[in-house]
Amino acid sequence: MDDRDQLLELYKDLRVADVRDGMDWNMMHHYGSVHYEIRPLFRTRVVGIARTARYVPYEEAVPKMTSEEYTKWVKWYYKEVCYDPWHKSITKGDFMIIDQSGVDVGILGSNNTLAGIRDGIVGYVTNGGVRDTDEVIMQGVPVWSKFVSQKMDQGRIRFDSLDVPVNIGGVVVNTGDVVVADGDGVIVVPRKLAYEVAKYAHQELKNDKAGRRKIYEQLGWELDSTVV
Repeated sequence: MDDRDQLLELYKDLRVADVRDGMDWNMMHHYGSVHYEIRPLFRTRVVGIARTARYVPYEEAVPKMTSEEYTKWVKWYYKEVCYDPWHKSITKGDFMIIDQSGVDVGILGSNNTLAGIRDGIVGYVTNGGVRDTDEVIMQGVPVWSKFVSQKMDQGRIRFDSLDVPVNIGGVVVNTGDVVVADGDGVIVVPRKLAYEVAKYAHQELKNDKAGRRKIYEQLGWELDSTVV
């Protein structure tokens, strides 16, 4: 098992709250928690290894053209301007982290997110928008985003760079960092701290389970997976 697989195994049962505690135990109180405005489309929990991409506003004007010409132009745009090179080099367990520079577009949608899941991506985080949300939710694709946007990419945003540091909700994310996301939001653990953070995150998870199990027993409740 390589380092990446070890980390995925180590974090697979940890909640965002546990990881937050693990960061605190490493004196990282100020860091790691992505701003609460970035929320899940639906409640789920995902653990993965960050893969980063940055998109920036499109600087050029959209030329005047007929609808038929526009169809051809859009095809060119997605090939040459706003493309997703990360689709060509996905490693199973990647958590796709997208900085879209505040542009109001649905850079993630029902098609490209599902294609990434097929190839091994476990989830997506963007500081921008997602569209086709009914289908994204129906397909069970985990997405955490700042907002929902109806707008397509063309004429608005372009690809800039892959595997670079990005600022997501006040946290610098690097390719290779550990990302945990659930109903509480998103937390990012710098790769160099990942093992120490996990150590104390498991400590706090164990304590939480033990305490809640006692209360379950006092209430006469059947024990579930969150307390055993």
